[in-house]
Amino acid sequence: MRITELLKPESIALGVKVSTKEEAIDCLTGLMEQGGRLNDRAGYKEGILAREALGSTAIGEGIAIPHAKVAAVKEPGLAAITVPDGVDYEAFDGSLANLIFMIAAPEGEADTHLEALSKLSTLLMNPGFKEALIAAKTKEEFLKVIDDAESARYEKKEEKDAADGTDTAGAAVQDSGKPAAYRVLAVTACPTGIAHTFMAAENLENMGKKLGIPVKAETNGSAGADNVLTAEEIKNAECIIIAADKNVEMARFDGKSLIQVPVSEGIHHGEELVKRAVSGTVPVYHHSGAAGGQSESLSGSGDSVGRTIYKHLMNGVSHMLPFVIGGGILIALAFLFDNYEIDPANFGKNTPLAAYLKTIGEQAFGLMLPVLAGYIAMSIADRPGLAAGFVGGLVAKGGITFANPAGGDVNAGFLGALFAGFAAGYILVGLRKLLSRLPKSLEGIKPVLLYPVLGVFLTAAVTTFINPYMGMINDGLTSVLDSMGGASRVMLGMVVAGMMSVDMGGPVNKAAYVFGTAQLAEGNFEVMAAVMAGGMVPPLVIALCSTFFRKKFTEKERQSGLVNYIMGLSFITEGVIPFAAQDPLRVIPSCVAGSAIAGGLSMFLGCTLRAPHGGLFVLPTIGNPLGYLAAVLIGSVVGCIILAVLKKNIEE
Repeated sequence: MRITELLKPESIALGVKVSTKEEAIDCLTGLMEQGGRLNDRAGYKEGILAREALGSTAIGEGIAIPHAKVAAVKEPGLAAITVPDGVDYEAFDGSLANLIFMIAAPEGEADTHLEALSKLSTLLMNPGFKEALIAAKTKEEFLKVIDDAESARYEKKEEKDAADGTDTAGAAVQDSGKPAAYRVLAVTACPTGIAHTFMAAENLENMGKKLGIPVKAETNGSAGADNVLTAEEIKNAECIIIAADKNVEMARFDGKSLIQVPVSEGIHHGEELVKRAVSGTVPVYHHSGAAGGQSESLSGSGDSVGRTIYKHLMNGVSHMLPFVIGGGILIALAFLFDNYEIDPANFGKNTPLAAYLKTIGEQAFGLMLPVLAGYIAMSIADRPGLAAGFVGGLVAKGGITFANPAGGDVNAGFLGALFAGFAAGYILVGLRKLLSRLPKSLEGIKPVLLYPVLGVFLTAAVTTFINPYMGMINDGLTSVLDSMGGASRVMLGMVVAGMMSVDMGGPVNKAAYVFGTAQLAEGNFEVMAAVMAGGMVPPLVIALCSTFFRKKFTEKERQSGLVNYIMGLSFITEGVIPFAAQDPLRVIPSCVAGSAIAGGLSMFLGCTLRAPHGGLFVLPTIGNPLGYLAAVLIGSVVGCIILAVLKKNIEE
């Protein structure tokens, strides 16, 4: 698919005058709609703004590439504007954006369009391409610049490669006709795999050409890995550069000098990275089984032990949540569609529809603990850890002990699965080191026989041993929560809800959320209700304050504040991050206070929640829904008032 197939003339506007980032987004979403790419413009814009709330998509040097992959997109497409006077798109280098491409990707569809998007990202790194687009006077000229550049680079690649002395794969060729060794290899990857992945790869390869250092970059995009590094290339390379914001396959780089940085540094500091790669001062990487390795900046600092453990935990939690959310909501719907009067003891399965929903929900929910343990172990020990972690999670879930191999006599629960995941991961790391002494002839049986058998057995044995102790802790915690009186439960609700506002999606927020989901698995539905109330309040505080106390916010902030109504009602706490980053001493305490009040009121009013996500959209499944709405509203209003008192008017 060509770039010009994604970019219709109706979706191009030249010489646009916009004064704010929000106006630019409005203009681009309108152009995208004119091109017939959207089912729902408002839903698409919401996706764009949600992505921007996590960090600006401006890449510097006058370019921005906002993007969203959401259900509101009917078919893949591009929209583009040129802004001669520039617009502040919050770029890291302070530059004004003169050229903005907006990407629309449909959720869940085939990624055939990604080839064209990767081509666009690559061309944007070429000297003169951006300037030619900005100088275009007509839409036809704009499209011709893209078409000519795409044809010159890709359609005539084989002829150009032959003239430049490269083979069809882009490898440098020696006089003997054999591919020359690359001095530096790179792997680039970003979470979406749409734009930054390919821009980093292109920049690193271009910097290599500029410095006379052969560089090859593998891209881990949404459509999979491309330009994959071979074992021979890795063996001959002096250094590996990993410019990635997600885990990539690291075991193949064991024993090689390796630099690991965010993908943005591959885009903006490519020359420094390539120079450093051949400096002879880069540390050697020793693969210990971790899926991602440690990340560093150009200064070379790595992850702390605490950060590493947190990343492993979050890998398990992120894979677990779809099972918890899907299963929890289906179980909640089963109660909603059931008739309590038929058989109170069998409530949730009295009618055929309710019984079906609850059964499916329970099956999904039942995978929560094995998935948690499995993906914690996989984060630590790569794929060999997955099977051992899954089995460890099942052993913890089943409450198996040596005294009772049939299980069920202890409740190791969430804590047991958590322990099993870390135990499995580090057991496999130990096995990897221990078995490294075996003869090379036995290398092939390690992943198919030794790791699975020994890993599963040892993990199961350790988990079985620890289950009674985890069960005691788990039962003790449950007993404490069950025995809490009114004041104590209100205090608990205030604490967990307040934690949701401390760092808006960071470690403290995640700790409260994980605690809520763990209690959900134990049948304590009040804690999860307080946690979600605490997460809904911060965006609503910002939205209300920017609406009713307008003088305390800039025009751009007021426009961004409106989006937080949707984010708050949807339980997306991260919408507050831009505001908290600009004014943390006023915004964070106000939001924490509002969240704590909402969580305390939720507990006081006896609100319950069986679905660990959804916000307003799962209101029918909430116990005491009117009380819950009141708790969230009161907490939001209190937080809004506190923020209004603390925050000065802009004119002051």
